[in-house]
Amino acid sequence: MKQVVADAAIREVKSDMILGLGSGSTAALMIKSLADEMRSGKLQNIKGVATSFQSEVLALELNIPLIDLASVSQIDLAIDGADEVDPGFQLIKGGGACHVREKLVASKADQLLIVVDETKLVQNLNLSFPLPVEVLPNAWKQVQEVISEMKGSSTLRMATKKAGPVVTDQGNLILDVLFDDGINNPKDIEMKINNIPGVLENGLFVDLTDKVLVGKIENNTPVVYSPSRAS
Repeated sequence: MKQVVADAAIREVKSDMILGLGSGSTAALMIKSLADEMRSGKLQNIKGVATSFQSEVLALELNIPLIDLASVSQIDLAIDGADEVDPGFQLIKGGGACHVREKLVASKADQLLIVVDETKLVQNLNLSFPLPVEVLPNAWKQVQEVISEMKGSSTLRMATKKAGPVVTDQGNLILDVLFDDGINNPKDIEMKINNIPGVLENGLFVDLTDKVLVGKIENNTPVVYSPSRAS
């Protein structure tokens, strides 16, 4: 299912594009499909902008030319995954702790295409999937206390196969936040959290998504559809 939706995303790509390369399992499949199309000559003169160290390493392994985000004024298309997508195409991202670079790329892209499987579609954000908040290492406790005053419970994300917390590509820590009633006003919550001293960025992607491709299983066959944005 993930492969089918990744392949569908590549059909949105045209030669000569500067392409934002997302992070995560579905985005990794998309990057591999992109490399196949470039090797076959169907897509030419593609340059990628990586959203994480993970996508950068994969692109280099597959010989996809990369350019630095700071060296481009605009990106034609960014393709990325999401952890939750609501009917208005507002997102929670950051399950892989890459949301800062992902948001930088998304905000510079002419179009943001999100690729997910059907399990990522929700009516309300943050009822079950926590909101990642990237914080400076010496500020996490202070930020946690402020979020608690906003009726949010948070935990410091701990690493697996490593003692201690997850450390982001920027050298910061992640607080995973669940609000008592979820997030009904993403724009307001995004602004309030980012105004807390010590916060670098959070995983709410508000008013950035142009199109969503969704994979699902229908009659034992993986299919892809593009839902309409709710008004």
